[in-house]
Amino acid sequence: MSKGRQLYELQEADLEIEAKREALAHIESRLGESQVVDEARARLASEKKRLDELSASQHEGEWIVDDLRTKVATLEDRLYGGSVNNPKELASIQEQVEHLKKRGREEEDKVLDIMTEVEASKETVAVTGREVDTLEKEWQQEQADLSRERDEVTAALATLEQRRQDLVSRVDAASLKLYEELRRKRQGRAVAKVEQGMCQGCRIVLPTRELQRARGGQELVQCGSCERILYVS
Repeated sequence: MSKGRQLYELQEADLEIEAKREALAHIESRLGESQVVDEARARLASEKKRLDELSASQHEGEWIVDDLRTKVATLEDRLYGGSVNNPKELASIQEQVEHLKKRGREEEDKVLDIMTEVEASKETVAVTGREVDTLEKEWQQEQADLSRERDEVTAALATLEQRRQDLVSRVDAASLKLYEELRRKRQGRAVAKVEQGMCQGCRIVLPTRELQRARGGQELVQCGSCERILYVS
């Protein structure tokens, strides 16, 4: 096997390793809590809190209405029970009864308004709860898929890294040093294939002598333009 081919295969392994590492980083960035799910849970918690507050207000309003009715009943017992005969006192009691009944009607209206809000809030809680359930199931499935994908990519990466070690062991130190230097300078592509007499790294037509040396495969030949190592398949 020519040195150029050895380094080309090493480059292919390095590019695959780089792609797998990027894929693994992307997968790991998506593992963990979901902002969408967290926001939906927060909305649900907020609406449940509002529902609790509305229900508490409804119960308080209902207690006030019941209390006012009790007071009205007590006063009406005095008003019509015959225990009070003084006209002024009767007028005063009648006035209190009317006042309490008016307050009662106002409180009943408030309770009815709150009950309407409670029903709307219950519906919102139900809808949001279903949304959270759906999002959580989708998120759990996605997490399971990502975990499985991470395991597959990790295994593939381990295989590629072992292959790289095998390839490196076959390359002489000087060639490997040149390859690594060019790889840093040329964005990971130190080796360029030659097709139709052209360097595929910089798309320059190679001089005949340079092309013949590259075809020989006995030495490393660099492109006179981009300096990449030339490989003729």
